[in-house]
Amino acid sequence: MLEPKLKEKHWSPEMELQIQRIWNEERIYKFDPNTEKPTFSIDTPPPYASGKWHIAAAIHYSQIDMIARTMRMMGYEVYFPLGIDRNGLPVEVETEKRYKIRMFEYPREEFIKLCREFLDEAEQDIVSITKRLGISFTTEQYFQTDSELWRMVTQATFIDAWNKGFIYEDYRPNVYCPRCRTTLADAEVEYSEIPTKLVYLRFGVEGSDEKVTIATTRPELLPACRAVIYNPDDSRYHWLRGKRVVTPLGDIVPVLEHPYADPEFGTGLVMVCSYGDKMDVQLFRELGLDPRIVVDEDGLMNEAAGRYKGLTISEARQRIVEDLEREGLLERVEDIIHRTPVCWRCKTPLEIIPMREYYLKQVDFIKELENYLNTVRFYPEWSSNYWREWLRSISSDWPISRRRYYATEIPVWYCKKCGKPVLPSPGRYYRPWKDEPPFDKCPHCGSSEGFEGETRVFDTWFDSSISPLVYNGYLWNDDIFKKLGPSDLRPQGKDIVRTWLHYTFLRVHQILGRQAFKHVWLSGMGLDAQGRAMHKSLGNVIYPWPLFEKYGADAVRFFGAAEAHHGSDLRISERKIEGAYKFLQKLWNVARFISQFEEPEGRVDLQPADLWILGRLNRAIERALNGYRNFDFFDPANEVRSFVWDVFAPHYIELVKERAYGIGDEGEAKSARWTLHQVLRAVLKLSAPIIPHITDYIWRQIYGGSVHLERLPEPRDEYYTDYLKLGEALMEFNSSVWRMRKEKNLSMREPIKVEIPEELSPFKSDLVRLHKISD
Repeated sequence: MLEPKLKEKHWSPEMELQIQRIWNEERIYKFDPNTEKPTFSIDTPPPYASGKWHIAAAIHYSQIDMIARTMRMMGYEVYFPLGIDRNGLPVEVETEKRYKIRMFEYPREEFIKLCREFLDEAEQDIVSITKRLGISFTTEQYFQTDSELWRMVTQATFIDAWNKGFIYEDYRPNVYCPRCRTTLADAEVEYSEIPTKLVYLRFGVEGSDEKVTIATTRPELLPACRAVIYNPDDSRYHWLRGKRVVTPLGDIVPVLEHPYADPEFGTGLVMVCSYGDKMDVQLFRELGLDPRIVVDEDGLMNEAAGRYKGLTISEARQRIVEDLEREGLLERVEDIIHRTPVCWRCKTPLEIIPMREYYLKQVDFIKELENYLNTVRFYPEWSSNYWREWLRSISSDWPISRRRYYATEIPVWYCKKCGKPVLPSPGRYYRPWKDEPPFDKCPHCGSSEGFEGETRVFDTWFDSSISPLVYNGYLWNDDIFKKLGPSDLRPQGKDIVRTWLHYTFLRVHQILGRQAFKHVWLSGMGLDAQGRAMHKSLGNVIYPWPLFEKYGADAVRFFGAAEAHHGSDLRISERKIEGAYKFLQKLWNVARFISQFEEPEGRVDLQPADLWILGRLNRAIERALNGYRNFDFFDPANEVRSFVWDVFAPHYIELVKERAYGIGDEGEAKSARWTLHQVLRAVLKLSAPIIPHITDYIWRQIYGGSVHLERLPEPRDEYYTDYLKLGEALMEFNSSVWRMRKEKNLSMREPIKVEIPEELSPFKSDLVRLHKISD
């Protein structure tokens, strides 16, 4: 009795841990900077350490790993680092929640310490999941965006941009989150459909008893109303041309014409207040109005709000409606659903508040960035439209300063005498709010009276936007950076094109004068089985650890690859992950069967059935390679599964099983065994980027070495024969005989009388043995 080399009867998740230990010992993924191979570097998304990963994130990173493994098996030396994003608003919000504190009411250094403790905990969960997934990172240490190294490089790039004239400070209206007390960039604004009151207010007309009605969703901004507009084409209000109206609070403001006013919304008359939204900012500029700011940085009404001073925005909204109703100046209130801008992190409705901030120029670079759309390859190709449309929408520069604590500090001190900013030399990490300045005299006025350190920090995207530079050695390892330059590939989700992708192209262009990447890979979103995004509030979050324990990492990885084409959203289902696990068992059973036969050496005279399956394998290889070259793993996963499950195992193996056992002449047996091993080798190599654990385990047991050091298979012309054309007829004949046996209640061992079609005569001997055909 032949003994299989694969001793275990079943594949189990625990066996993945065995193969991972071998990978660690052999360090087979380590990047060799002295390689003669072409290099391929990946700008791995640094996952944000603000909480536990759900299954969609695990699948996303496993697919990036598939790219790394694919490129290695295509002959590249792959540089695949891991970074952890630890800066900015999200961790501050999570720290406030955990400790039930408010950041600005807590000592800065103590709050930073609490943030670090939370980050260390969340980071370990992320790192352990990447290890359990078998992700083949090439560096033993991972990067952290809050490390002194990363922050040093961030500050150095700011100093460089300052010296190039790309940075300026200005006092202007900005999107502002009252909850987080910080400015936000346009790219960080999200929108929610929120139930809102549409309030109809009565305005007087100066010098007459006439009244007009104006509808607004922001009655609390009535003290900031500086004009009323109507559409020039709205004939209902031509009689107001050149007049002024009296607000319900007694202010007299002009009536002006402007096409922004929508005749279909409310009454067609619109209050212009400072500031209800970004359009108000534009209207004030175009109409030459003087703003009256009534909301402060804490989200409270200020002195300019008069009797509503000190109220929150929601309190002021309710109070002013109550007052105007009592005074007979409220006509009616309607319930509507309003598309409201909210903070990307805490979901608080946003305000527009004038503040002094630092800005990085981006409007001046739009045309140059648009040129990269012609030279960068996007996967899928149509996904370039995400960035193209965002570039076309940009109308203002990027506010990069934030009034927060846990982020990279802006490296600026201000002379106490002349007030001018002074920047240090790049090359180390500075904390101006705490550290003494690295200079004694002001270079502007010569004063030695001292300096005030900047307390603001950078927007978190200012740090993460230089990831392809930090990863690849910029300003800390010249040798590696000379070899790699910025990364070859940016893989990321489509939801952060406006931020991470755009800002990286902008920053690398400003720093190096070149495009950041050759390839951009944009993935879809991971959804629940009903097609909903995963949120704790919906109770539909699926965490990966239970799935790893039950089915293993390879089942999760295979499901992620096989479920949808790259770029499409992915519906995550445990039932389908279980189905992927069943395929792994099928692959194991096939490999275990083949492992009992020694792989023949020397010349083999292939039989018709052998040439048929090798031709069918050729077709699977072609389709899979096309997917791999496009970094789309849907076709490779499904092609391999279909080939193994529907063709190779049920038809070819059954067809040649007795021949492989030696029933027939020696040459036929040798041909069957050789073909079985050739197909298994190709299937393992073709599957390895997607399911790395089981393929390497099988390869090592049967063939020795690691499958991940092999090259992907290529189709061979000599296997394209006329027998391939007979494949469908061959499989249909097999199926018809099996159905006939079932209908006649015949076991597989009993002989059966059936006529073999003439076209299948090349396979006659194998068919007779398989089906026990007696006549």
